[in-house]
Amino acid sequence: MTLIAILMATLAAGIGSVWVAALLMRLGLGGRHDGVGPQHLLSLAAGALLATAFMHLLPEAFESQAGAHDLFATLLVGVVFFFLLDKAELWHHGHEHSHTAPQRHDHGHAHGHSHSGDAAHAVHDHGHAHHHHGSRSGGWALLTGDSVHCFGDGILIASAFMADMRLGVIAAVSVLAHEVPHHMGDLVVLRQTSPDRRVALIKVSLAGAVTALGGVVGYFLVGQLQDFLPYFLAVASSSFVYVALADLIPQLQKRLTARETIAQIAWLIAGMVVVTMVSGAAHSH
Repeated sequence: MTLIAILMATLAAGIGSVWVAALLMRLGLGGRHDGVGPQHLLSLAAGALLATAFMHLLPEAFESQAGAHDLFATLLVGVVFFFLLDKAELWHHGHEHSHTAPQRHDHGHAHGHSHSGDAAHAVHDHGHAHHHHGSRSGGWALLTGDSVHCFGDGILIASAFMADMRLGVIAAVSVLAHEVPHHMGDLVVLRQTSPDRRVALIKVSLAGAVTALGGVVGYFLVGQLQDFLPYFLAVASSSFVYVALADLIPQLQKRLTARETIAQIAWLIAGMVVVTMVSGAAHSH
């Protein structure tokens, strides 16, 4: 039963986020106009990730027999690990750029696609430095990086499900929320290399489906290491906290009008409210 729930949740988070992204783009949402824009989606995702980490994953980990010192140490190591992973990715692609034509880098990130003026750049530029390869490699480098990222998401979701079904649902919803703006950027980049929107959607959906593979691997991995489950939850928390604080929120730190700032904060709180509502619904069920 748990494995079936993991498969359903990871497919919903992995592929569902792609379809939601495609739908929002088709409806004209997430663009640079009045209404739901990329800043709103990023705020929503950041709120959902932070609420999941601090209100659900970490409390679940601390309810175990594991010591607080060890769990905080795991959380710290996890954050540093994801930081180093990001640095390694940026260094690798920065090195490759030194052998090619110079390209624009905004805010210190190694994103070379020329969408800095439109919404695609805003929703796409949140820490995934490999994405700029889409324009000259048919998108395969982008899809490979996405697949690895989705595989990791699947393991994190599985870890949450192994601790508690309700926690797994919350983690899946949070992953879905933060992958929507990410996949909107993927679709924009892939559509540059292929005029067929359907092909771009299929490619990104296949990368998203790898989330389910990560879920299955996580199910058997965590099942064999049940005693280490609290530490898996701490690592999952560190991933969510790092993505929110290092990738999403820095993009929200812009000079805005009072109205735009209020909207940004409202969407951040909305992300937290969504997680709370999902938690309550899952708990009552």
